[in-house]
Amino acid sequence: MRKGYMGKVLFVDLTTGKIAEKILPEETYSKYLGGLGLASHILYEEIPKDADPLGPDNMLAFMTGLLTGTGSLFTGRWMVAGKSPLTGGWGDANCGGNFSPAIKRCGYDGIFFKGISEKPVYLYLDDHTQELRDADEVWGMDAVESEIFLENKEMGKGKKPKVACIGQAGENISLISGISTDKGRMAARSGLGAVMGSKRLKAVVLKGTKRIYPNKSIEMKRISKICNKWVQFQPPFVSGPLTAPVGALMRILPFVLAQDGILYKIMLKKWGTVSMNQMSPEMGDAPIKNWGGSSKDWGMKKSYSTNPDVFTKCEKVKYHCYSCPLGCGGICTTKGKYSETHKPEYETVLSLGGLCMNEDVDSIFYLNELLNRAGMDTISAGHSVAFAIECYENGIINKDDTDGLELKWGNSDAIIKLIEKMVVRDGFGHVLADGVKQAVERIGKNSEKFAILAGGQEPAMHDGRMDPGFALHYSVEPTPGRHTLGSHLFYEMFQLWKVVKGVPKIPLLYLKGSKYKNAKKQAEIGTVNSKFMSIVNAVGACKFGAFLGAKRIRIFDWINAATGWDKTPNEYMEIGANIQTLKQSFNIKHGIKPKDNIISDRALGRPHQLEGANKGRSIDIEEMMENYWELFGWDNKTGEPKQDIGNL
Repeated sequence: MRKGYMGKVLFVDLTTGKIAEKILPEETYSKYLGGLGLASHILYEEIPKDADPLGPDNMLAFMTGLLTGTGSLFTGRWMVAGKSPLTGGWGDANCGGNFSPAIKRCGYDGIFFKGISEKPVYLYLDDHTQELRDADEVWGMDAVESEIFLENKEMGKGKKPKVACIGQAGENISLISGISTDKGRMAARSGLGAVMGSKRLKAVVLKGTKRIYPNKSIEMKRISKICNKWVQFQPPFVSGPLTAPVGALMRILPFVLAQDGILYKIMLKKWGTVSMNQMSPEMGDAPIKNWGGSSKDWGMKKSYSTNPDVFTKCEKVKYHCYSCPLGCGGICTTKGKYSETHKPEYETVLSLGGLCMNEDVDSIFYLNELLNRAGMDTISAGHSVAFAIECYENGIINKDDTDGLELKWGNSDAIIKLIEKMVVRDGFGHVLADGVKQAVERIGKNSEKFAILAGGQEPAMHDGRMDPGFALHYSVEPTPGRHTLGSHLFYEMFQLWKVVKGVPKIPLLYLKGSKYKNAKKQAEIGTVNSKFMSIVNAVGACKFGAFLGAKRIRIFDWINAATGWDKTPNEYMEIGANIQTLKQSFNIKHGIKPKDNIISDRALGRPHQLEGANKGRSIDIEEMMENYWELFGWDNKTGEPKQDIGNL
């Protein structure tokens, strides 16, 4: 088959042990592509509306992308999806590494698990074998130990198998747990590690060797060659500490130069996502002190300990995900218990750093590896600690509640001990092990005023008071609290107006204040972002690659060349709209009221800050959401889709 996709999926019933293939017609791929598009179609149909997210009726999908393995670049992402125990609605998580092509090499575009096993198991697949195997030996191991053990056990002849697994957090059904691969790459969000743990599914081990054939391989190579020229363009750039003054300058200027993704690509190639560690707080992009602080609290002197050069100096080798020519990741040598770790991402550094006012970079390195091994989301873990610190500072909890820990801003020793307790659900760690929403219910005492949530999930380290697009997507996406799906800045870098007809064009230079005055324009940009990112997550593409701009990373042309189709960019955007509608319909089916997903008032500037980069700013989120829903053709007051799901 020369279509890029494999044409079938695998269903695994963990209760009965039955494993069955299902062949899908080309029409299904033409309508939903692959990845989260295909998952949204199948999970909407298969998961009953009253399903307990941690019960047998929930289904967990491991998905590869439509473009993975076709010769396209930046298309090695894999995705996991299901009903989220954290939000009660649509849940998905996205991860790089080298696991995505392994799904296809076993002959499938997705693997779907339902039921609950009586004992811990893992799924083993190769070209001839489909088998659930006993996981007693690895149950209780952390994710890195489990991966190494299973690699060695199933090595046999040939290459090492690829492994995705949970650590102790998933086994302990932490609602902020994720799924690990490549010894620390995390599909971290939505609490889907808890779903895996509830099913007693320790791991998925893949060792297939099937080939992936695009329809037009020569055309695929030609387009990829053009893209790679832009990736390799790498002029000299400033040192790490100088990124802070750059951010401060961007804060002060009254106008904005529309961002070309090439600039961010240069920073990613040099440092990775930690390139933004100092720049973002100065700009007002990074939430500080549980979203109550500002650039005044976390200035250049405090953030200096996490400047980008700190991380590249201890980087012993660059890390590239599958089909990525950029290599924004890295393996770092560290002090203390762990000799090395994946380079912490920006989200990890800020959630364990500025959000908790923690200047100790060694503690961040340690906690990054600890949480990766446990399989716990660093964003949600950092929020949980920051929430607890603010509760402690305001007298809602005391040392009797915290097992003697003095939870003060920046107390790195206490932060470490608390997160260690969260991983194993020990004492006060149990109170926080399921995230902020559950912690509020367990603590009570009016603690909810310090909780920063969107639909039950902790938002990421990007502040909607600086970029209203983040606030919009935190609040309207079927997976709330997610920063990876859109913002005004993302839209500038995508440059979709160069290939998609009828979408807004961003001027090269514009007044900064204009972003906060036109709710309808922000909503229109938001709908385009959501449609495009639905495509990106259906084909297995990386958002960082997409930042190069639609003329440089030609996703629509790659899809046509891989499949032999001849669809226009606008036709693909319509597919993206249908995928988004399916995910929203999933939420409605499962009793989610979209307006309940609005992010907490503090993150919207209610009341607005009196100092710092976001001084005086507030977001009219309700008007933006209603405009967004109307532009999608949904009910503009409730967010419920009007479309006939059977026709999507």
